[in-house]
Amino acid sequence: MQTHMQRPARSTFATPLGRCAISWEGAAITRFELPDAAARADDAEAPPEFVAEIIRRVGRHLVGGREDFSDLPYDFRRAPDFAREVYRATLAVKPGRTASYGAIAAAIGQPAAASRAVGAALGSNPWPLLVPCHRIVAADGRMTGFSGPGGIKTKLRLLALEGSELFAE
Repeated sequence: MQTHMQRPARSTFATPLGRCAISWEGAAITRFELPDAAARADDAEAPPEFVAEIIRRVGRHLVGGREDFSDLPYDFRRAPDFAREVYRATLAVKPGRTASYGAIAAAIGQPAAASRAVGAALGSNPWPLLVPCHRIVAADGRMTGFSGPGGIKTKLRLLALEGSELFAE
């Protein structure tokens, strides 16, 4: 029996968008799952207080509370260096705002040509919503790729909830 390979703790919870899940190890968040996250037999019934507070903040955000999650204890050690830089730059894009993939590339000292690599890193974001990959759009403002459940429809819903100005094509 290998106890050192233990899975991070996890808890599921209801939100206005559906059932989400959050995982943590020690005092760091390892993953966040957007709806519809399936409950598992090993889910924690009573998460630690720091996780319970994040769950409350997510609930407030999803009813228009415009929470900023840049202060959360993410376990960035699990992300490759480039992705870690992308996630940190994305955390600077506050509710109600958007940025382009190229702007994120520039924020981490990369040329605009790195915008596809930025998109790939955001496509594997282990903390969607918390690390607000939904706020990153094409240079011309078009909604492109969103790997979370519901795809671009969910991205648009999250942006509208946050009060972002969206333009029809």
